[in-house]
Amino acid sequence: MKTQDNLSRRSFLGFLAVAPFGAAVLASAETKQIPIGLELYSVREVLAKDVMGTVSGVAKMGYQCVEFYAPYYKWTTDFATQVRKEMDSLGIRCYSTHNDMESFTPAGINKAIELNKILGTHYIVMAYPGEPKTADEWKKVADTLNRANDTMKAQGLNAGYHNHDAEWRPLPDGKKPLEIIAETTDKSIMMQFDVGTCLATGNDPVAWIEKNPGRIRSLHLKEWSPKDGYKVLLGEGIGPWKKIFAAAESVGGVEYYLIEQEGSRYSELETVERCLKAYKTMRA
Repeated sequence: MKTQDNLSRRSFLGFLAVAPFGAAVLASAETKQIPIGLELYSVREVLAKDVMGTVSGVAKMGYQCVEFYAPYYKWTTDFATQVRKEMDSLGIRCYSTHNDMESFTPAGINKAIELNKILGTHYIVMAYPGEPKTADEWKKVADTLNRANDTMKAQGLNAGYHNHDAEWRPLPDGKKPLEIIAETTDKSIMMQFDVGTCLATGNDPVAWIEKNPGRIRSLHLKEWSPKDGYKVLLGEGIGPWKKIFAAAESVGGVEYYLIEQEGSRYSELETVERCLKAYKTMRA
């Protein structure tokens, strides 16, 4: 693979223009200083007991950002403000949140925007689209994303979409749902890439990044192996991580990485600490 050769600097700058934070991406990519964060679903049990303590703990491990998932939507604005103060004191950021469909509806979008502005995020990510079955139903998901994104853009935010394994499985006409989402949504909508589900369904992660220049602005670094599935730690599975990082930084427009673990043979906190060490070893 020769992604550097296939894409000129001029075209790189051109597709960065579709990213809301393109200038920041260029600066960090050139120096390899992409923030490394944690999807907090990885530590969901300890998070449920102590939000502040968990955020503090992962910050002290060396994580630079976190991603809150669906339960954050139940927070009050006062609690969100407390979380933001804690993050600021720790020097850790939250660039995106994971959300159910409610955050993209007329009834629920304003609360999502309010909470995300308090947290200082850039993206409100759809992580569960319901259970669409047909191409038309997937196109309706894309329409929902586009409408919500228009509302979010007025508030300095953008929508995002996070794939799971269902989006990689071809429909009867041979089209993959993730292809429908990518092709029918506005280019300012982030395509957050879950690497693990791509690997598990037999797809090529590097090819997907190269097919969507400038839109893979964050990646979930989730590992997978044929024997142990998602329970392996980062670097223990089949992920071609060096090629993935190279594609994400030369073509994808990555702004930040997020480690995600479904679980492992270790405790939640030890798992994510080991994964961070593995990531740093890969990037040394």
